[in-house]
Amino acid sequence: MNRTRVVVLGGGYAGTMAANRLLAGPDIDVTVVNPRPAFVERIRLHQHVAGSYRADRSFSDVLGDGIRLIVDTAEAIDAADRRVQLASGTTLRYDYLIYAVGSTGAISSEVPGAAEFAYSISEFEAAQRLVARLDELPEQAPVTVVGGGLTGIEAASELAAHGRTVTLVCGGTLGPSLNDGGRRSVAKALGKLGVQVLEQAAVAAVRADEVVLWDARVLPSALTVWTAGFGVPDLAAASGLATDPLGRLVTDDTLTSVDNPWIVAAGDSVAPSGRPLRMSCQAAIPLGAQAADTVLARLAGTAPAALDQAFTGQCISLGRGFGTVQLARRDDTPVRAFIGGRLAAKVKEAICRATVWGIRREGTKPGSYRWLKGGIRVEATEQEAAV
Repeated sequence: MNRTRVVVLGGGYAGTMAANRLLAGPDIDVTVVNPRPAFVERIRLHQHVAGSYRADRSFSDVLGDGIRLIVDTAEAIDAADRRVQLASGTTLRYDYLIYAVGSTGAISSEVPGAAEFAYSISEFEAAQRLVARLDELPEQAPVTVVGGGLTGIEAASELAAHGRTVTLVCGGTLGPSLNDGGRRSVAKALGKLGVQVLEQAAVAAVRADEVVLWDARVLPSALTVWTAGFGVPDLAAASGLATDPLGRLVTDDTLTSVDNPWIVAAGDSVAPSGRPLRMSCQAAIPLGAQAADTVLARLAGTAPAALDQAFTGQCISLGRGFGTVQLARRDDTPVRAFIGGRLAAKVKEAICRATVWGIRREGTKPGSYRWLKGGIRVEATEQEAAV
């Protein structure tokens, strides 16, 4: 009997969930292609940088038995011939491809000096470079975090909790995805940690030792961390597949590429019907499960289900002792209710632990993962607004 070959591009939250869930089907060979040999808990990278948590772990901790891991980078997809060209020169043939390449940190090319002097925190390799730079600096050296979204808030608070002098520069409002109450909770915690928050402060230039704002203010900055904006790899666009303006693969509501029925997508790099969900592990993991379900349905000769998932809110860690949990409607719209303080920190930690546990459990009991449904998909709004 011929076995079905499924190649999963990307070993993040969406890719690992999809790969594990595929083990529920008979006679499927699953291969995960990932550029690094370790699974990265991306939602912990701010802790990794500050030295309070190691964010990388062995794939053997999260992938189910029998899944093949190839440490390599996909350079091109030949959709017509159903093959992937890897950077090593290897060619992988597939019957189905799950495109889960994730997102990247986008440092503005329009702000002079940003690409040269600013550091990203969105990917493991970038976080490692940031760790090395922090190790070179005295504790009192001023640090500037650019971007008032959740990534910037968590990075600023974690660094401040470890004794760093931090200024958080927000291109607009602090925490634009939060309700007023949740925003006040975050601002209060940042104040206790000594973080100076500058709202409506656009960055004009980044230099080796300072940040220049459009109103001519100059901030001393021995280290600048850039968290304003996300991008996606250009693999889909470079391979001639339909993408949205950011480069996310455009699919129908079954997460199937509008160009090719053998390509299914999940995570930050997919735009279902051209309307992407908010970039987050909260969205990526259910998307990974549904991408796998689409493949399994097609193999079983049944119609795949349309995308159906919902949000519950946003969890923000503010150092190790405090946090804010912004509750939301299922369509991801924030409501007035929130949880703050030490309880919120415990909730955030429990969710971080449960995230890995859920992926691991799917690898040992494929098909066991469940997610919240009934949400209305809304067009993504970039939390990390451009400065």
